[in-house]
Amino acid sequence: MARFQELLRSLNNLRLLAAVGRSGGDLASVGDLVDNFLDSPVMGACVQRFRAQPGGAALMDGRYPPLQPDIEAMLRLPENSLGYRYGHLIRSLGYDPEFFRPRPTATEEQWLTQRIATTHDIHHVVTGFCTDPVGEVGVLAVTAVQIGFPAYVLLTGAAQLGSFRFQPERHEAISRAYAHGSAIALEACCLAAVPWEEGWERPLADWRRDLGIRHPADGEPYGLTA
Repeated sequence: MARFQELLRSLNNLRLLAAVGRSGGDLASVGDLVDNFLDSPVMGACVQRFRAQPGGAALMDGRYPPLQPDIEAMLRLPENSLGYRYGHLIRSLGYDPEFFRPRPTATEEQWLTQRIATTHDIHHVVTGFCTDPVGEVGVLAVTAVQIGFPAYVLLTGAAQLGSFRFQPERHEAISRAYAHGSAIALEACCLAAVPWEEGWERPLADWRRDLGIRHPADGEPYGLTA
């Protein structure tokens, strides 16, 4: 029965992945794909990898709350701070500060899924990847490599395969962004296990130094400051 359920899940993943492609990365479609991995063996393995990261188990056991950003307060911080840069990104994208899909956080898988979803755009800021499709591949690669978050593994792999097969003119850029994100993942601390809320006022440069992000994507064609 378990094998049959995982087969059905895999088929649903393909359907949801196609929906993500048709929508151009619509957040609702991505959220559906992310949620489809809940209670799966691969998500269980992801939880164990996260718990093995420095600080990961403490955050999870304490059910550190999902991000609830006060964008107006962040925009009053110094312009070189993490909080200001994050608030500016959210404002420039026109996002509602509370656009995150509400999820229960009672189980470890639910909590980790919601924590990753709500802090994803912070990863854009600290790694320097932009929010267009190529930049998304780079930033998703960080979490895919560091803890094997299932939906991100599937999305980055599909982006590379899809560009190779159907959009060869984009394949080089997507491959470079993926490689860049993977390099950051191997050098840096686990970004999913960072309590960002405890240091909004800190300069972004200090965060990057302490996390081990030596080569952010700033200045690259897929960078926030290209």
